[in-house]
Amino acid sequence: MSSTLQLCQAAKSAAMEIASLSSEQKNLALEAMAAAIEAEVPQILAANEEDVAAARGSISEVMLDRLTLTEARVHAMADGIRALIPLTDPVGLVDETEERPNGLRIEKVRFPLGVVAIIYESRPNVTSDAAALCFKSGNACVLRGGKESYRSSAAVVHAIRGALAAQGICPDAVGLVSDLTHESAYELMTAVGLIDLLIPRGGAGLIRRCVESAKVPCIQTGSGICTIFVDKTADLEQAVKIIVNAKTQRPSVCNAEEVLLVHEDIAMEFLPLIKHALIDERQAQGLPPVELRLDPVAAAFIDGTPAGPDDFDTEFLDYILAVKVVGSVDEAIRHIAAHSTGHSEAILTRDDANARRFIQQIDSAAVYVNASTRFTDGGEFGLGCEMGISTQKLHARGPMGLKELTTYKYVIRGDGQIRE
Repeated sequence: MSSTLQLCQAAKSAAMEIASLSSEQKNLALEAMAAAIEAEVPQILAANEEDVAAARGSISEVMLDRLTLTEARVHAMADGIRALIPLTDPVGLVDETEERPNGLRIEKVRFPLGVVAIIYESRPNVTSDAAALCFKSGNACVLRGGKESYRSSAAVVHAIRGALAAQGICPDAVGLVSDLTHESAYELMTAVGLIDLLIPRGGAGLIRRCVESAKVPCIQTGSGICTIFVDKTADLEQAVKIIVNAKTQRPSVCNAEEVLLVHEDIAMEFLPLIKHALIDERQAQGLPPVELRLDPVAAAFIDGTPAGPDDFDTEFLDYILAVKVVGSVDEAIRHIAAHSTGHSEAILTRDDANARRFIQQIDSAAVYVNASTRFTDGGEFGLGCEMGISTQKLHARGPMGLKELTTYKYVIRGDGQIRE
Protein backbone atom coordinates (compact mmCIF):
# COMPACT_ATOMS: atom_id res chain seq x y z
CA MET A 1 0.00 0.00 0.00
CA SER A 2 1.32 3.47 -0.89
CA SER A 3 2.34 6.03 1.72
CA THR A 4 -0.56 8.25 0.60
CA LEU A 5 -3.16 5.56 1.25
CA GLN A 6 -1.50 4.73 4.57
CA LEU A 7 -1.86 8.40 5.50
CA CYS A 8 -5.54 8.21 4.58
CA GLN A 9 -6.03 5.11 6.71
CA ALA A 10 -4.33 6.79 9.68
CA ALA A 11 -6.60 9.81 9.28
CA LYS A 12 -9.64 7.54 9.10
CA SER A 13 -8.62 5.92 12.39
CA ALA A 14 -8.12 9.33 14.01
CA ALA A 15 -11.40 10.76 12.70
CA MET A 16 -13.60 9.02 15.26
CA GLU A 17 -11.54 10.45 18.12
CA ILE A 18 -11.62 13.96 16.67
CA ALA A 19 -15.37 13.79 16.13
CA SER A 20 -15.95 13.04 19.81
CA LEU A 21 -13.85 15.90 21.22
CA SER A 22 -15.67 18.62 23.12
CA SER A 23 -15.60 22.23 21.99
CA GLU A 24 -13.36 23.07 24.93
CA GLN A 25 -10.87 20.36 24.00
CA LYS A 26 -10.77 21.53 20.40
CA ASN A 27 -10.32 25.16 21.36
CA LEU A 28 -7.45 24.34 23.72
CA ALA A 29 -5.80 22.37 20.95
CA LEU A 30 -6.27 25.22 18.47
CA GLU A 31 -4.51 27.60 20.85
CA ALA A 32 -1.73 25.04 21.19
CA MET A 33 -1.44 24.82 17.38
CA ALA A 34 -1.16 28.59 17.06
CA ALA A 35 1.43 28.78 19.84
CA ALA A 36 3.46 25.97 18.27
CA ILE A 37 3.55 27.75 14.91
CA GLU A 38 4.75 30.92 16.61
CA ALA A 39 7.35 28.98 18.57
CA GLU A 40 8.72 27.47 15.36
CA VAL A 41 8.87 30.66 13.28
CA PRO A 42 12.64 30.26 12.60
CA GLN A 43 12.22 26.69 11.36
CA ILE A 44 9.21 27.60 9.21
CA LEU A 45 10.99 30.59 7.66
CA ALA A 46 14.13 28.55 6.99
CA ALA A 47 12.07 25.91 5.19
CA ASN A 48 10.27 28.61 3.22
CA GLU A 49 13.56 30.20 2.15
CA GLU A 50 14.50 26.87 0.58
CA ASP A 51 11.17 26.69 -1.21
CA VAL A 52 11.48 30.24 -2.54
CA ALA A 53 15.08 29.69 -3.69
CA ALA A 54 14.08 26.52 -5.54
CA ALA A 55 11.07 28.18 -7.18
CA ARG A 56 12.77 31.43 -8.20
CA GLY A 57 12.92 31.72 -11.97
CA SER A 58 10.32 29.02 -12.57
CA ILE A 59 7.23 30.93 -11.38
CA SER A 60 6.17 34.56 -11.80
CA GLU A 61 7.10 37.25 -9.29
CA VAL A 62 3.45 37.56 -8.27
CA MET A 63 3.26 33.82 -7.55
CA LEU A 64 6.63 33.97 -5.82
CA ASP A 65 5.19 36.56 -3.45
CA ARG A 66 2.27 34.21 -2.83
CA LEU A 67 4.77 31.50 -1.83
CA THR A 68 6.96 33.71 0.34
CA LEU A 69 6.52 33.77 4.11
CA THR A 70 7.70 36.51 6.44
CA GLU A 71 7.62 36.59 10.21
CA ALA A 72 4.50 38.73 10.02
CA ARG A 73 2.81 36.27 7.66
CA VAL A 74 3.60 33.32 9.91
CA HIS A 75 2.13 35.18 12.89
CA ALA A 76 -0.92 35.92 10.71
CA MET A 77 -1.27 32.16 10.14
CA ALA A 78 -1.32 31.66 13.92
CA ASP A 79 -3.85 34.48 14.27
CA GLY A 80 -6.02 32.77 11.65
CA ILE A 81 -6.11 29.65 13.81
CA ARG A 82 -6.97 31.66 16.92
CA ALA A 83 -9.78 33.41 15.05
CA LEU A 84 -11.63 30.08 14.99
CA ILE A 85 -11.62 29.67 18.76
CA PRO A 86 -14.50 32.05 19.59
CA LEU A 87 -16.60 30.85 16.65
CA THR A 88 -19.53 28.53 17.31
CA ASP A 89 -18.64 24.86 17.06
CA PRO A 90 -20.98 23.50 14.38
CA VAL A 91 -20.84 19.92 15.66
CA GLY A 92 -24.07 19.09 17.50
CA LEU A 93 -25.98 22.13 16.29
CA VAL A 94 -29.65 21.40 15.65
CA ASP A 95 -30.70 22.92 12.32
CA GLU A 96 -34.36 21.91 12.49
CA THR A 97 -36.76 20.24 14.92
CA GLU A 98 -40.10 18.63 14.08
CA GLU A 99 -42.63 17.23 16.54
CA ARG A 100 -44.78 14.63 14.80
CA PRO A 101 -48.42 13.88 15.75
CA ASN A 102 -47.36 10.40 16.92
CA GLY A 103 -44.97 11.89 19.47
CA LEU A 104 -41.73 11.38 17.54
CA ARG A 105 -39.26 14.22 17.89
CA ILE A 106 -37.14 14.58 14.74
CA GLU A 107 -33.99 16.71 14.83
CA LYS A 108 -31.61 17.59 11.99
CA VAL A 109 -28.23 17.66 13.73
CA ARG A 110 -24.77 18.72 12.48
CA PHE A 111 -21.95 16.12 12.53
CA PRO A 112 -18.42 16.02 11.06
CA LEU A 113 -17.84 14.71 7.54
CA GLY A 114 -15.00 12.41 8.68
CA VAL A 115 -11.81 12.74 6.60
CA VAL A 116 -11.34 15.75 4.35
CA ALA A 117 -8.57 15.76 1.72
CA ILE A 118 -7.32 19.06 0.34
CA ILE A 119 -5.17 19.35 -2.79
CA TYR A 120 -3.76 22.84 -3.16
CA GLU A 121 -0.99 24.78 -4.81
CA SER A 122 1.82 27.02 -3.61
CA ARG A 123 0.30 28.85 -0.65
CA PRO A 124 1.79 27.75 2.71
CA ASN A 125 -0.93 29.52 4.70
CA VAL A 126 -3.52 27.11 3.28
CA THR A 127 -1.80 24.38 5.29
CA SER A 128 -2.59 25.94 8.65
CA ASP A 129 -6.01 27.23 7.59
CA ALA A 130 -7.14 23.84 6.32
CA ALA A 131 -5.81 21.92 9.30
CA ALA A 132 -7.46 24.26 11.80
CA LEU A 133 -10.82 24.40 10.02
CA CYS A 134 -11.01 20.64 9.68
CA PHE A 135 -10.05 20.14 13.31
CA LYS A 136 -12.53 22.67 14.74
CA SER A 137 -15.31 21.09 12.66
CA GLY A 138 -14.43 17.66 14.05
CA ASN A 139 -12.71 16.25 10.95
CA ALA A 140 -9.36 14.65 10.29
CA CYS A 141 -7.57 15.95 7.21
CA VAL A 142 -5.07 14.81 4.61
CA LEU A 143 -3.20 17.70 2.99
CA ARG A 144 -1.40 17.64 -0.35
CA GLY A 145 0.28 20.94 -1.14
CA GLY A 146 2.21 21.89 -4.26
CA LYS A 147 5.82 20.88 -4.70
CA GLU A 148 6.93 24.53 -4.57
CA SER A 149 5.68 24.88 -0.99
CA TYR A 150 6.34 21.38 0.35
CA ARG A 151 9.15 22.29 2.79
CA SER A 152 7.11 25.17 4.23
CA SER A 153 4.01 23.02 4.60
CA ALA A 154 5.99 20.22 6.22
CA ALA A 155 7.38 22.65 8.81
CA VAL A 156 3.89 23.95 9.60
CA VAL A 157 2.42 20.45 9.88
CA HIS A 158 5.31 19.39 12.13
CA ALA A 159 4.39 22.19 14.55
CA ILE A 160 0.67 21.35 14.42
CA ARG A 161 1.14 17.61 14.93
CA GLY A 162 3.45 18.31 17.87
CA ALA A 163 0.80 20.53 19.44
CA LEU A 164 -1.86 17.85 19.04
CA ALA A 165 0.35 15.19 20.59
CA ALA A 166 1.12 17.47 23.52
CA GLN A 167 -2.64 17.80 24.09
CA GLY A 168 -3.04 14.02 24.14
CA ILE A 169 -4.78 14.04 20.74
CA CYS A 170 -3.84 11.68 17.91
CA PRO A 171 -1.54 13.66 15.60
CA ASP A 172 -2.77 11.64 12.62
CA ALA A 173 -5.74 14.01 12.61
CA VAL A 174 -3.49 16.17 10.39
CA GLY A 175 -1.46 14.44 7.69
CA LEU A 176 0.70 15.80 4.88
CA VAL A 177 1.30 13.81 1.69
CA SER A 178 5.01 13.59 0.91
CA ASP A 179 4.60 11.98 -2.52
CA LEU A 180 4.12 14.93 -4.87
CA THR A 181 3.65 12.94 -8.07
CA HIS A 182 0.39 12.95 -10.02
CA GLU A 183 -0.16 9.42 -8.78
CA SER A 184 -0.61 10.54 -5.16
CA ALA A 185 -3.19 13.12 -6.21
CA TYR A 186 -5.06 10.45 -8.14
CA GLU A 187 -4.96 8.17 -5.09
CA LEU A 188 -6.70 10.86 -3.04
CA MET A 189 -9.28 11.36 -5.78
CA THR A 190 -10.12 7.67 -5.79
CA ALA A 191 -9.77 6.77 -2.09
CA VAL A 192 -13.36 5.58 -1.75
CA GLY A 193 -14.12 4.56 1.83
CA LEU A 194 -11.20 6.60 3.22
CA ILE A 195 -11.85 10.16 2.01
CA ASP A 196 -15.27 11.66 2.70
CA LEU A 197 -14.72 14.95 0.85
CA LEU A 198 -12.05 16.17 -1.57
CA ILE A 199 -11.42 19.89 -1.92
CA PRO A 200 -9.14 21.09 -4.73
CA ARG A 201 -7.90 24.61 -4.13
CA GLY A 202 -5.98 26.17 -6.97
CA GLY A 203 -6.12 27.00 -10.64
CA ALA A 204 -8.62 25.89 -13.23
CA GLY A 205 -6.42 23.00 -14.37
CA LEU A 206 -6.19 21.44 -10.91
CA ILE A 207 -9.92 21.79 -10.30
CA ARG A 208 -10.76 20.31 -13.70
CA ARG A 209 -8.52 17.28 -13.11
CA CYS A 210 -10.13 16.64 -9.73
CA VAL A 211 -13.69 17.01 -10.99
CA GLU A 212 -13.03 14.73 -13.97
CA SER A 213 -11.11 12.03 -12.05
CA ALA A 214 -12.56 12.02 -8.53
CA LYS A 215 -14.54 9.00 -7.37
CA VAL A 216 -14.99 10.56 -3.92
CA PRO A 217 -17.27 13.59 -3.33
CA CYS A 218 -15.53 16.71 -4.64
CA ILE A 219 -16.10 20.44 -4.16
CA GLN A 220 -15.17 22.85 -6.96
CA THR A 221 -13.34 25.86 -5.54
CA GLY A 222 -11.13 28.74 -6.33
CA SER A 223 -10.96 29.63 -10.02
CA GLY A 224 -12.15 33.21 -10.24
CA ILE A 225 -12.71 35.25 -13.39
CA CYS A 226 -14.20 38.09 -11.36
CA THR A 227 -15.89 40.94 -13.22
CA ILE A 228 -16.76 44.48 -12.20
CA PHE A 229 -19.35 46.38 -14.23
CA VAL A 230 -19.33 50.19 -14.02
CA ASP A 231 -22.85 51.37 -14.78
CA LYS A 232 -23.54 54.77 -16.31
CA THR A 233 -24.79 56.14 -12.97
CA ALA A 234 -21.76 55.02 -10.95
CA ASP A 235 -19.86 57.40 -8.69
CA LEU A 236 -16.73 57.50 -10.86
CA GLU A 237 -14.32 58.56 -8.13
CA GLN A 238 -15.56 55.72 -5.93
CA ALA A 239 -15.43 53.32 -8.87
CA VAL A 240 -11.76 54.08 -9.52
CA LYS A 241 -10.87 53.33 -5.90
CA ILE A 242 -12.83 50.07 -5.92
CA ILE A 243 -11.22 48.86 -9.17
CA VAL A 244 -7.70 49.76 -8.06
CA ASN A 245 -8.29 47.76 -4.89
CA ALA A 246 -9.91 44.80 -6.63
CA LYS A 247 -7.14 44.52 -9.24
CA THR A 248 -3.94 45.53 -7.43
CA GLN A 249 -4.28 44.92 -3.69
CA ARG A 250 -3.32 41.27 -4.24
CA PRO A 251 -3.61 40.23 -7.89
CA SER A 252 -2.57 36.60 -7.33
CA VAL A 253 -5.72 35.56 -5.45
CA CYS A 254 -9.00 34.17 -6.76
CA ASN A 255 -11.13 37.15 -5.69
CA ALA A 256 -9.04 39.72 -7.58
CA GLU A 257 -10.75 41.45 -10.49
CA GLU A 258 -9.86 40.07 -13.94
CA VAL A 259 -12.46 41.78 -16.16
CA LEU A 260 -13.76 45.35 -16.27
CA LEU A 261 -16.99 46.20 -18.10
CA VAL A 262 -17.79 49.87 -18.63
CA HIS A 263 -21.10 51.36 -19.80
CA GLU A 264 -20.68 53.11 -23.16
CA ASP A 265 -22.25 56.34 -21.88
CA ILE A 266 -19.36 56.97 -19.47
CA ALA A 267 -16.50 55.24 -21.34
CA MET A 268 -15.03 58.47 -22.73
CA GLU A 269 -14.78 59.98 -19.25
CA PHE A 270 -14.10 56.90 -17.14
CA LEU A 271 -11.55 54.90 -19.11
CA PRO A 272 -8.88 57.64 -19.00
CA LEU A 273 -9.39 57.84 -15.22
CA ILE A 274 -8.79 54.09 -14.92
CA LYS A 275 -5.72 54.19 -17.16
CA HIS A 276 -4.30 57.03 -15.07
CA ALA A 277 -4.92 55.16 -11.78
CA LEU A 278 -3.77 51.71 -12.89
CA ILE A 279 -0.83 52.73 -15.06
CA ASP A 280 0.36 56.32 -14.73
CA GLU A 281 -0.03 56.74 -10.97
CA ARG A 282 1.41 53.31 -10.21
CA GLN A 283 4.46 53.92 -12.41
CA ALA A 284 5.02 57.27 -10.70
CA GLN A 285 4.95 55.48 -7.34
CA GLY A 286 7.36 52.75 -8.48
CA LEU A 287 4.62 50.10 -8.44
CA PRO A 288 3.91 47.54 -11.17
CA PRO A 289 1.50 49.02 -13.72
CA VAL A 290 -1.54 47.06 -14.86
CA GLU A 291 -1.57 45.91 -18.46
CA LEU A 292 -4.95 46.80 -19.96
CA ARG A 293 -6.18 44.40 -22.62
CA LEU A 294 -8.80 46.35 -24.51
CA ASP A 295 -11.70 45.42 -26.75
CA PRO A 296 -11.93 47.55 -29.93
CA VAL A 297 -14.38 50.05 -28.43
CA ALA A 298 -12.27 50.60 -25.29
CA ALA A 299 -9.17 50.95 -27.48
CA ALA A 300 -10.77 53.97 -29.15
CA PHE A 301 -10.59 55.87 -25.84
CA ILE A 302 -7.27 54.80 -24.27
CA ASP A 303 -4.04 53.07 -25.27
CA GLY A 304 -3.42 49.47 -24.27
CA THR A 305 -2.94 45.96 -25.57
CA PRO A 306 -5.59 44.63 -27.97
CA ALA A 307 -7.60 41.94 -26.18
CA GLY A 308 -7.07 38.46 -27.56
CA PRO A 309 -9.76 35.80 -28.04
CA ASP A 310 -9.11 34.22 -24.64
CA ASP A 311 -8.56 37.30 -22.48
CA PHE A 312 -12.13 37.47 -21.18
CA ASP A 313 -11.91 33.78 -20.19
CA THR A 314 -8.57 33.95 -18.37
CA GLU A 315 -7.79 34.07 -14.67
CA PHE A 316 -4.62 36.14 -15.00
CA LEU A 317 -3.56 36.20 -11.31
CA ASP A 318 -1.28 39.04 -12.36
CA TYR A 319 -1.25 42.77 -13.11
CA ILE A 320 -3.45 42.31 -16.20
CA LEU A 321 -7.04 43.47 -16.69
CA ALA A 322 -9.34 42.72 -19.64
CA VAL A 323 -11.54 45.74 -20.48
CA LYS A 324 -14.75 45.85 -22.55
CA VAL A 325 -17.31 48.56 -23.25
CA VAL A 326 -20.96 47.45 -23.09
CA GLY A 327 -24.22 49.16 -24.00
CA SER A 328 -26.37 48.28 -21.01
CA VAL A 329 -26.68 46.39 -17.74
CA ASP A 330 -28.32 43.57 -19.71
CA GLU A 331 -25.30 43.28 -22.00
CA ALA A 332 -23.03 43.21 -18.94
CA ILE A 333 -25.13 40.41 -17.45
CA ARG A 334 -24.99 38.45 -20.72
CA HIS A 335 -21.21 38.85 -20.90
CA ILE A 336 -20.78 37.62 -17.33
CA ALA A 337 -23.09 34.67 -17.96
CA ALA A 338 -20.93 33.66 -20.94
CA HIS A 339 -17.50 34.10 -19.32
CA SER A 340 -17.78 33.95 -15.51
CA THR A 341 -16.57 31.07 -13.35
CA GLY A 342 -19.33 31.78 -10.83
CA HIS A 343 -17.03 33.23 -8.17
CA SER A 344 -17.59 36.97 -7.53
CA GLU A 345 -19.04 39.80 -9.61
CA ALA A 346 -19.77 43.44 -8.82
CA ILE A 347 -21.90 46.28 -10.15
CA LEU A 348 -20.98 49.89 -9.39
CA THR A 349 -24.13 51.95 -9.72
CA ARG A 350 -26.46 54.45 -8.10
CA ASP A 351 -29.47 52.96 -9.89
CA ASP A 352 -31.30 50.71 -7.43
CA ALA A 353 -33.29 49.01 -10.19
CA ASN A 354 -30.12 48.06 -12.07
CA ALA A 355 -28.55 46.83 -8.84
CA ARG A 356 -31.57 44.59 -8.14
CA ARG A 357 -31.52 43.29 -11.73
CA PHE A 358 -27.82 42.48 -11.45
CA ILE A 359 -28.26 40.68 -8.11
CA GLN A 360 -31.18 38.65 -9.41
CA GLN A 361 -29.64 37.56 -12.71
CA ILE A 362 -25.96 37.07 -11.90
CA ASP A 363 -25.45 33.40 -11.02
CA SER A 364 -22.28 33.67 -8.92
CA ALA A 365 -21.45 32.71 -5.35
CA ALA A 366 -20.93 36.35 -4.32
CA VAL A 367 -22.59 39.39 -5.91
CA TYR A 368 -21.48 42.90 -4.86
CA VAL A 369 -23.03 46.32 -5.17
CA ASN A 370 -20.56 49.22 -4.89
CA ALA A 371 -17.76 47.23 -3.24
CA SER A 372 -14.55 45.42 -4.15
CA THR A 373 -14.62 41.71 -4.96
CA ARG A 374 -11.62 41.28 -2.64
CA PHE A 375 -14.01 40.74 0.27
CA THR A 376 -14.96 37.22 -0.87
CA ASP A 377 -12.96 35.64 1.91
CA GLY A 378 -13.78 33.59 4.98
CA GLY A 379 -12.15 36.04 7.35
CA GLU A 380 -13.88 39.05 5.81
CA PHE A 381 -17.23 37.23 6.00
CA GLY A 382 -16.73 36.52 9.72
CA LEU A 383 -16.06 32.81 9.21
CA GLY A 384 -12.49 32.81 10.52
CA CYS A 385 -10.06 31.41 8.00
CA GLU A 386 -11.53 29.53 5.05
CA MET A 387 -11.12 26.25 3.21
CA GLY A 388 -11.72 27.86 -0.17
CA ILE A 389 -14.42 29.52 -2.24
CA SER A 390 -16.94 27.05 -3.59
CA THR A 391 -18.20 28.01 -7.04
CA GLN A 392 -20.76 25.22 -7.22
CA LYS A 393 -24.29 25.16 -5.82
CA LEU A 394 -24.74 21.94 -3.86
CA HIS A 395 -23.54 21.37 -0.28
CA ALA A 396 -21.51 24.59 -0.09
CA ARG A 397 -21.33 27.87 -2.01
CA GLY A 398 -18.98 30.81 -1.49
CA PRO A 399 -16.43 30.91 1.37
CA MET A 400 -16.30 27.52 3.09
CA GLY A 401 -16.13 27.86 6.85
CA LEU A 402 -16.81 25.51 9.73
CA LYS A 403 -20.45 24.68 9.00
CA GLU A 404 -19.63 23.80 5.38
CA LEU A 405 -17.25 21.12 6.68
CA THR A 406 -20.08 19.26 8.42
CA THR A 407 -22.97 17.13 7.27
CA TYR A 408 -26.12 16.26 9.17
CA LYS A 409 -28.03 13.30 10.55
CA TYR A 410 -31.67 13.00 11.42
CA VAL A 411 -31.93 12.06 15.09
CA ILE A 412 -35.34 10.64 15.98
CA ARG A 413 -36.43 10.25 19.60
CA GLY A 414 -39.47 8.22 20.54
CA ASP A 415 -41.18 6.34 23.34
CA GLY A 416 -42.07 3.00 21.85
CA GLN A 417 -43.72 4.21 18.62
CA ILE A 418 -44.18 1.65 15.85
CA ARG A 419 -45.43 2.23 12.33
CA GLU A 420 -48.90 0.89 11.61
